[in-house]
Parts: sequence; structure tokens; C-alpha cells
Amino acid sequence: MSHANSRNMKPVNDPNVPIIELQDAEVIFTTRAGSGLFHKNRITAVNKVNLKLMPGQTIGIVGESGCGKSTTANIMCGLQQVTSGTVLFKGQDVTHRTAKERMEIGRVVSVVFQDPATALNARMRVIDQLIDPLVVHHLGSKAERDKRARELIRMVGLPSQVLGALPGQLSGGQRQRVAIARALSLNPDAIIADEPTSALDVSVRAQILNLLSDLKKTLGLSMVFISHDIQTIRYISDEVIVMNKGTIIERGETQQVMRHPQDDYTKILMAAAPSLLHPSEEECA
Repeated sequence: MSHANSRNMKPVNDPNVPIIELQDAEVIFTTRAGSGLFHKNRITAVNKVNLKLMPGQTIGIVGESGCGKSTTANIMCGLQQVTSGTVLFKGQDVTHRTAKERMEIGRVVSVVFQDPATALNARMRVIDQLIDPLVVHHLGSKAERDKRARELIRMVGLPSQVLGALPGQLSGGQRQRVAIARALSLNPDAIIADEPTSALDVSVRAQILNLLSDLKKTLGLSMVFISHDIQTIRYISDEVIVMNKGTIIERGETQQVMRHPQDDYTKILMAAAPSLLHPSEEECA
């Protein structure tokens, strides 16, 4: 992003300026199908999606596999270009972003992926994985980076001894905590969490959800939480977006949608997902 744009960019802590905004975002993938070499099949992964991620807000995007939720998340963090539509980042049009703009987005929006075993480098110690984003963005001295790594590992509830370990020496839950710590290394304003608990044991999922919820409150983070489980979305999100076949079919304040779902597909998702909450917590939710 040019220096002029960076200076003129609206402050991300302005409650009236979305961190990310999608306007009629569409992604169409072209695949070859059938016996004909030149026969192409067009698949609309995301169909005219409009959404805004505001400062401090958590949006939950829910739907079954192939509904377009992960592609939508990839658009928001800069990993996927749109076929048509507009992508705004802090009020600036970054639809056709440059490498410099991608770096700027990467400092403000971090991603936590589904499987920490593949998201982390198996040959790098935890401390090196935590300071790597700081090195890439040329932030801090070696001593400051080491100090930040220790701060991050405490922040996600792990002992400092973990810093010298390799990912393979950690449990699945510990690896996901490391992945979350790495996502926080640049002090982002928003985190996109793409199915961050689906690869974990049920007993560990609630711990990771509680950690993300606590970090959101403590750090004032915005969050986009992707899941096929609407009850998980209910637990952590302010607003829920239900997607099916690339299209948003229902959206609204989370508790309102959960209590009074309007679309039959939303009702099916609710019936298919057991609640992670204790019955007494559900009554209070």
C-alpha cells in the first residue's frame, strides 16, 4: 500500500469504519469436466456476498462443507481474489491489491487454520514460529522479539518451556494454542478462525473456544469464526451468517437467529448439531 494511502487510511478503531467489507463479492472457479478437453464447468463458490466486519465484532459464518464459507473467509484475509465485486479494507478499495497492500492486510488481519499440525512448520521450534511474522515485517530487535514470544505463549495459557519444543512434541490442543499465539504476534485488529476446533478432541474444543472468547474481550479483537457447527457459532459470535451453495440465506444477531430461525436450512443445521453449552448456560444465553 502506498505511503499516501497508509497515512490517509481511516483508523481501524473508528467504530463506524469496517475493518473489512465485501460488496457483491463473487468467486467463480472454472474446472474441466467430462471427456471433452475443452469442456469447462463453472462453479460459483461465493455468490454476491455482502458483509461488514466492524471493530470489536465477532461474525460467525456457518454452513456445510462446500457452502462457500471458507472461500468467503479467504477473500476477507486476502488469500482469494474475487471474480467480481469489491473488497474494502479500512475504507480503502483493495479489490485488486498490490503486494504492499497484502502485507498491510496481513498486519491487521491474522488467520487461525483448521489443523495446527499442518499450519505449523514441523521443523521449527515454537519460539521461531512466533517470531517469524515479526522478522517478515521487520519489527523489533532480537531481544524484543524474544520477549514478545514469551508474552504470547503466556497469553494463550502455555508454559514458557513450550518455546523450545517442536510442534510434534505437543498435543493437538497445545499446537492450536501456539497457532493462536502466532496469529496474535503482530497485534492484529481481527482474527479469521477457519474451523479452529474441528480437528480437536471434544474435551479440548471448549477450552479453545473459551480462550478465543477471552482473547477477544481482553484485546478488543474482531473475529470471523467459520464452522459447520451452528452451536459453536452460537457460543462465540455476535452475528451469525448462514451460507448455502455460496449464498447468504440467513443472517442476524446470533441469539435472534437461534431462537427464531427463518430458513429451513438453518433449522436443519440447528437440529443436526448438539449444543456445547451446559443446559443452565443455554437458559441464560
